[in-house]
Amino acid sequence: MDMTRRGFLKGAGVAVAAATATALPGCLQEASAGNGNRRWGMVIDLKRCIACKACGAACRLENKTPPGVAYGVFLDEEKGQFPHAYRLSFFRPCMQCEESSCAKVCPTGATSHRKDGIVGVDYEKCIGCRYCIAACPYGARSFDYGHNYIEAANNPYNAIPSSEYGAEYGLRSKGRSPIGNVRKCTFCLHLQDEKGEYREPTACSRTCMGKAIHFGDLKDPEAKCLVHGEKMQELLARRGHYRLKEELGNEPSVYYLPA
Repeated sequence: MDMTRRGFLKGAGVAVAAATATALPGCLQEASAGNGNRRWGMVIDLKRCIACKACGAACRLENKTPPGVAYGVFLDEEKGQFPHAYRLSFFRPCMQCEESSCAKVCPTGATSHRKDGIVGVDYEKCIGCRYCIAACPYGARSFDYGHNYIEAANNPYNAIPSSEYGAEYGLRSKGRSPIGNVRKCTFCLHLQDEKGEYREPTACSRTCMGKAIHFGDLKDPEAKCLVHGEKMQELLARRGHYRLKEELGNEPSVYYLPA
């Protein structure tokens, strides 16, 4: 982390926004990147979910997220009171909203929408103000405080780079992004090829043992789930579906089929 980022929090917002507006390589150019013919999204079938929580574990392994940082998480809680108690369980990735609250409040433009609908975070522009965390109605953002699973610097695990953003920030080091930044699920953006197509599906969807998580293009009516082969639009047409907190108008790209 540099003093510029700290200085913004003291009121130097305009200066920092101008200083960080330089072009960045690869997928960090969030607003201009991505295949505009696609809108990546998920259809999660709660009837098929077996609450194994493999989705959350796969997400952590794929992105090598540190303690306190969670991208896709499995939420499991007990609702109601005996004898009418029941369990509410579901997977919650980032919703990749078309009208995202997080992007609207970001003072530097670090959070932005790609052409393919994925909402990304430019770590070089992020100043760690956490306005986006407060604005997100889904709790889908985390702040990286710099914690590590294994503190011993010479442990072999620490030498394994994270694949996130093409391993641009693969190995963690004190004072360097993504430490001090806000982080979130990007639908495993690093698994896309140079044409914006997925070489393999997201970690959560390909790991789901109940075949509950369907991932694919929501824009093309003929597009199929990249994991199981069903047409995404047919999944939505066959059964009733809903999106979390849809009344807020965020237009999330994750749909749920009820249990």
